[in-house]
Amino acid sequence: MAFTKAEWPRKLRSQEWFGGTGRDQIYHRGWMKNQGFPHDLFDGRPVIGIMNTWSELTPCNAHLNVLAESVKRGVFEAGGFPVEVPAFSASESGFRPTAMMFRNLAAMSVEEQIRGQPMDGCVLLVGCDKTTPSLLMAAASTDMPSIVVTGGPMLNGYYKGERVGSGTHLWRFSEAVKAGEMTQEEFAEAEASMSRSAGSCNTMGTASTMASMAEALGMALSGNAAIPAVDSRRRVMAQMSGRRIVDMVKDDLKPSDVLTKEAFENAIRTNAAIGGSTNAVIHLLAIAGRVGIDLTLEDWDRCGRDVPTIVNLMPSGKYLMEEFFYAGGLPVVIKRLGEAGLLHKDALTVSGETMWDQVKDVTNHDEDVIRPAEKALTQSGGIVVLTGNLAPKGAVLKPSASSAHLLTHRGRAVVFEDIDDYKAKINDEALDIDETCVMVMKNCGPKGYPGMAEVGNMGLPPKVLRKGITDMVRISDARMSGTAYGTVVLHTSPEAAAGGPLAVVQNGDFIELDVPNRRLHLDISAEELASRLAAWQPKHEQYQSGYAWLHQQHVQGADTGADLDFLKGNRGRAVGRDSH
Repeated sequence: MAFTKAEWPRKLRSQEWFGGTGRDQIYHRGWMKNQGFPHDLFDGRPVIGIMNTWSELTPCNAHLNVLAESVKRGVFEAGGFPVEVPAFSASESGFRPTAMMFRNLAAMSVEEQIRGQPMDGCVLLVGCDKTTPSLLMAAASTDMPSIVVTGGPMLNGYYKGERVGSGTHLWRFSEAVKAGEMTQEEFAEAEASMSRSAGSCNTMGTASTMASMAEALGMALSGNAAIPAVDSRRRVMAQMSGRRIVDMVKDDLKPSDVLTKEAFENAIRTNAAIGGSTNAVIHLLAIAGRVGIDLTLEDWDRCGRDVPTIVNLMPSGKYLMEEFFYAGGLPVVIKRLGEAGLLHKDALTVSGETMWDQVKDVTNHDEDVIRPAEKALTQSGGIVVLTGNLAPKGAVLKPSASSAHLLTHRGRAVVFEDIDDYKAKINDEALDIDETCVMVMKNCGPKGYPGMAEVGNMGLPPKVLRKGITDMVRISDARMSGTAYGTVVLHTSPEAAAGGPLAVVQNGDFIELDVPNRRLHLDISAEELASRLAAWQPKHEQYQSGYAWLHQQHVQGADTGADLDFLKGNRGRAVGRDSH
């Protein structure tokens, strides 16, 4: 993609605050100087906002305050003026009812921080699941030169000589306890091995997936995604990104120059190759909506359908992010896509180079971690998009984490009206369920939960687990953690709380899942379905005030990214006038 650099030097946006000798400029500079900044920092050089999602209640990001210092060094070295700005940090592990409810609030908050303050470019310092998409959404809306620096994954966990993957083993160990295969004491002992260093999930969960998506979109420097949090090369990446953002400001290289339809198609194919999280679907749809790119669920199926999953990482495979980095990381995967004719090679990146120029000379150091296509985990990776009378606007499934024998299945529905109903019934030995059934959960979508929690990978009932069964078909309007696995249909749209067909599924109905033909069908007549929908009344909790009310009133469906309806089409809006 051709890109024409802007002229340099030129007057930058920050000079509206800091440039000149008038009362207003003296006001802005004078207050900044109480931090010990010398006068020549306000001479017109690029002011770089380091949007830092550090928080001790966001464990994945708790080391970002240290990483920010490396970014600052890079900015200073390149002749910029770095200013660190605390950004809304939606913690995956701590926020209730779910961090996803606050992704849009975080994006809105950071967007207005960028618009309203004297900065010319941004470093998006992120890591935990929702922090990466929320800041990318904000950057897309403001269209200010921006670059992503992620905090990196934690080191491998080990328990009794076995690799322990973040999240993935939590689900496995929990099911083993319910099946009587692991004691509660052993489960507690394993806890100490799960998170043994700073960083985000060491599996190909949502954090690692979104770090990979940022790199595949071209919004991070090549190689950023996989460097472990505690590796010194992570700090080098931060410093180099600090240098690069200064030149991006000088060149006026903006998100809209990078986030093209071709970039999103590259990211979709990359997600298939790495066995990435289903959460990438909802986040990339939202980011595309902010930058004005027409991206749909159909694009996900079209671009990802024939891409083999070649990265052998949990939850789809056996390795973790540490081995992925040692093997060569995401640049190797992107090179493989290019060699297979599955990459828009001329897509522009924040480095100023094309995607292909960045990766064409990289080497794969471990072909069991990053496999050749003929030894892929699955030949048809990607995210499957299902439609049918149960999901008129679509639902998604991750085949690389599913059981092959369940990808074509017809079973009797066992219905849970919401997550509380599920929790109340699932351990009851009298529950009428076996491994041939289809577990259905309602009212866990963007409006219903609210926020669309990661509860779609419903744990199996103990009486089924005791048979040695480890997977069943599960359907909901919820999401699931990128660290999770199973034959799980997610994001069913329209959601139950919006009156979608999922809302009227009854115990005993038969449901057909046909992944090869992309079909999800409720086996009742069209007349019966219409009659049920006409009689439907909402059952989800409806809020009357606060952000939860705002979210429920304005959140869109999962099929378009679950953004707030009033935040689209806002790109490039000018900052308001100075009040001083």
